[in-house]
Amino acid sequence: MDSPRGPASFATQANALLRKNLCVQKRNLKTNIGITFFPILICVLLIVLQNVINNELDKPKYKCGCVCLETSVDGRCARKECGIQYSTLDQVGSCPIPSPPRWPALIQVPRADFRAVRTSSQPFDDLPDPLCRESWSCPATVLVTGKDKAVAEAISRGLFPALSPSLNATDFLDILSMFVAGSDTQPWYIQLLEPAFFSGHTLYLIQPECLPFMSQTISYNTGGILFQLNIQCVEGVPLWRESASIINHEFLKGYRQRGGELNEFIAGYDFLGTTQYGLGVNVWYNSTYNDNTAYSFIATLRVPRLVNAVSNAYLKFIKGTSVEMLLEYVKDMPKVGTSFQLDLSSLLSALFFTWIIELLFPVILTYLVYEKQQKLKIMMKMHGLKDGPYWLISYSYFLALSVVYMLFFVIFGSLIGLKFFRINEYSVQAVFFFTCINLQIALAFFVASFFSSVKMATVVGYMYVFGSGLLGAFLFRFFFEDKTFPYGWILVMEIVPGFSLYRGLYELGQYAFSGSSMGATGMTWRSMKDPLNGMRDVLTIMSVEWALLLILALYLDQASLLGDSVTKNPFSCFRCLQKKHAPSLHEPSFSQQDSKVVLNMEKSDVALERKVVEQLLVDPNANKAIICDKLRKVYAGRDGNPDKLAVRGLSLVLQKGQCFGMLGPNGAGKTSFINMMIGLIRPTSGTAYVHGMDINTDMGTIYTNMGVCPQHNLLWETLTGREHLFFYGRLKNLKGC
Repeated sequence: MDSPRGPASFATQANALLRKNLCVQKRNLKTNIGITFFPILICVLLIVLQNVINNELDKPKYKCGCVCLETSVDGRCARKECGIQYSTLDQVGSCPIPSPPRWPALIQVPRADFRAVRTSSQPFDDLPDPLCRESWSCPATVLVTGKDKAVAEAISRGLFPALSPSLNATDFLDILSMFVAGSDTQPWYIQLLEPAFFSGHTLYLIQPECLPFMSQTISYNTGGILFQLNIQCVEGVPLWRESASIINHEFLKGYRQRGGELNEFIAGYDFLGTTQYGLGVNVWYNSTYNDNTAYSFIATLRVPRLVNAVSNAYLKFIKGTSVEMLLEYVKDMPKVGTSFQLDLSSLLSALFFTWIIELLFPVILTYLVYEKQQKLKIMMKMHGLKDGPYWLISYSYFLALSVVYMLFFVIFGSLIGLKFFRINEYSVQAVFFFTCINLQIALAFFVASFFSSVKMATVVGYMYVFGSGLLGAFLFRFFFEDKTFPYGWILVMEIVPGFSLYRGLYELGQYAFSGSSMGATGMTWRSMKDPLNGMRDVLTIMSVEWALLLILALYLDQASLLGDSVTKNPFSCFRCLQKKHAPSLHEPSFSQQDSKVVLNMEKSDVALERKVVEQLLVDPNANKAIICDKLRKVYAGRDGNPDKLAVRGLSLVLQKGQCFGMLGPNGAGKTSFINMMIGLIRPTSGTAYVHGMDINTDMGTIYTNMGVCPQHNLLWETLTGREHLFFYGRLKNLKGC
């Protein structure tokens, strides 16, 4: 005789669920192919757009400018010459420059309408009157502090040497090395081209006092290029402040704000403990006009003249006016001819790749809600499936799908040449994407607890995907790019998984774009030390949130607070921390509604059964298969209809080994009674005991000894009858399945 069949082990249940999921996946082959080809489609689209744009950039408009020097008899150009002297601002970046031009070092001068004046937030008496802005005559101010006020003020008075009218020079650019000049233009990211020396811009000459001859237009030739230079004198005024903190606060108040007023300074100097025996100075420089965060070093190109000005002033202070320290020119290294190539994948990666990765979220969410809506999950539990195998296989199943999806995405993107994948270190990408997909799976399990309709879950899922991507690109991005926005609020917003995903992709895209345009590497693990890099915070937030959401999802699944199944005690998942309390048949449950049930018309056999139940509930030796104690079910009325009473206080006792059949007309409550007993719906009041176990608190244990054939088919639409039988047979530990 064969040994008695015991309950299915953990491994057996996990094997059954895994095989069922693989069968479902095989039936959804077309859908899976469609999902897999979506990132391929996006990558191909990016490559096509990138090639179209690069072909446009390859036209003569963006190539190095050329002129024809000699023409042949047939009208063709026999000899042409190309170079920056024949190029526009759009063309000069692609020109070969074997001998780069020399440019005088400049400082950043605020625009005339933005120069610092006396305001309500900066009520310093030594600041210019605001009326000077109307005549565009405001001076450019420098804030000065230090331990020795006399020394600091003496040095600062020599920051801007005066220009003499008798000064003569063969090249006007040579004169600028002897004085302090500036520009209100944004500096170019290379010194091959200085915008201040081109037509339409103004070169400011910073002087202690402006005289008429100092503002004029000069024509000059350098390197064979003829320039028209508009020179305008600006009075430079150093102002003393008592401490560096005051200067710092004043700069902060004057910094550009959206919708606010600018109140800008040229620079600031803290002379610290400077004496005639040594110079020690901190320099504040103006980076207001540096808009591009990818090139944060641009504004530092204006720093050399600030350092030279204070060094030259200090030297004159200790050695006399006859001694000078001049910074004649700044000059870039030579370069070969280049062609501008736009890395569109890195620029647009944050938005498009957010959509690609989040596309899996509604797929997972729909699958989970489908099992819930079709009562498939509760059906599997009725056939003995434990929570452990269900969570292990379900999570591992979705994780495997997500890993394959992301691997396919990254490998394909790398093969077709997207710099986003090829430049950034793959280990950084692997950790980031792995954390992303795990957080996404945990989020899907958590959110699934709040839905019972597949249609609603699908709509909300796709709204989240596209909404988080668009909000990230057109709202959240402006917040974290604005360095004045509170850092704490950035971290709060990154708690939203879609925003943290967008921020991480944005950082990878910025490093890829910078590395592509400058020939450098993308993001590495060393890049995490950069205080401007938000990837470290993103990984921390996503990892913590992944763990928390997974715990919350497990809790909601155990408590079943939002489902249609039997409601458990919200703290039932913490029962291991509580003192064990076995369910007892001697604790009858009563409710206020039960006391209102009128039993005057109750039949004698019903009354007799109720008395039997009452006696068994207080009998310590009661050992019955099923005891129902005043089971009652009321369906809430909808659309103005009254509540529907389906089961009216049913009391019933079934002996062990007894075969019981329930008969009655339609609407008598047979289905509602069965659904309460098998855990599909919860009783409005009352309870029932199956072998002494309460259906309100011990349904999980009851399922291990229960077999159910429901009235309606609770089946997977894509599985065959044979596959259903094998699946449920494995759950019941049947041999040969």
